Amino acid sequence: MTRVAAVDCGTNSIRLLVADVDPDAGTLRDLHREMRVVRLGEGVDRTGRLAPEALRRTLDATGDYARLVHDLGAERVRFVATSASRDAENREEFVAGVRERLGVEPEVVTGVEEAALSFAGATREAAGAGLAGPYLVADIGGGSTEVVRGEDDVQRSRSVDVGCVRLTERHLAGDPPTREQPAAARADVEAALDAVEEQVPMTGVGTLVGLAGSVLTVACTALRLPAYDATRTHLSRLPVDQVLAACDQAIAMPRAERAALPFMHPGRVDVIGAGALIWRSLVERVADRSGTTEVVASEHDILDGIAFGLAAGAGAMPRS
Repeated sequence: MTRVAAVDCGTNSIRLLVADVDPDAGTLRDLHREMRVVRLGEGVDRTGRLAPEALRRTLDATGDYARLVHDLGAERVRFVATSASRDAENREEFVAGVRERLGVEPEVVTGVEEAALSFAGATREAAGAGLAGPYLVADIGGGSTEVVRGEDDVQRSRSVDVGCVRLTERHLAGDPPTREQPAAARADVEAALDAVEEQVPMTGVGTLVGLAGSVLTVACTALRLPAYDATRTHLSRLPVDQVLAACDQAIAMPRAERAALPFMHPGRVDVIGAGALIWRSLVERVADRSGTTEVVASEHDILDGIAFGLAAGAGAMPRS
């Protein structure tokens, strides 16, 4: 058993998992799992740079995580940064700030690497849960979406620059959006999914698995949960028509109504419409190509993939 700490820093949120992992048995026991919305990618799509306030929010959270990692005695640590960090001209400022606080070198991974880590985290429990392959895993982030196909291992993957923050900043400024705004956003999404299908087949899919906050919030909507409950959302199997209806609700709902939902994270209120739009388009497309009648939401994702990889290989020691 190895105690590891995994940090996933995306466009919208930064998340920490400290866990005891047995890679041979394929088991992972959470000690601490946390998510904070820091919106690192705020404005990156427009300016190409990480904004000072976004950097401050993210590095403050990193400092807090560093103390937790030290206090819980993690033996190996890995910090993975994704879409916003890939796109930013001043990412070295971010890298230096993480290194100073956490004592390890952050890795700005490619979309292909991100996809593989997400797939590893999402599918480890799939066979035991009775889910049939091949699996199509979709990780809808703030700046990008990764779509991965495989069974025991990744067969094909593609990362595209549509995410809930990027799409909101480009198209969905209205409250609620005008009729034209979702149409423009959907055109971007459909073009991105066309590009995905050039590399990742969506026919013959056994199980469609969705990851990350947008998918899980849609699952809460479909399940009509009275509060966020990871035990209910994890590996939930929902009919396609129920998911599409929940997505439509999130897209059309005014901000005040979204904010009042009992399971809605405050940092997701502004971007859930865009995330739901991406998920809707993908679910509809896979249902059309493969005859899929239900979709699965997973709480286990890139964080779990990072943790299993750390336990199986080498990782950096945190600074004392």
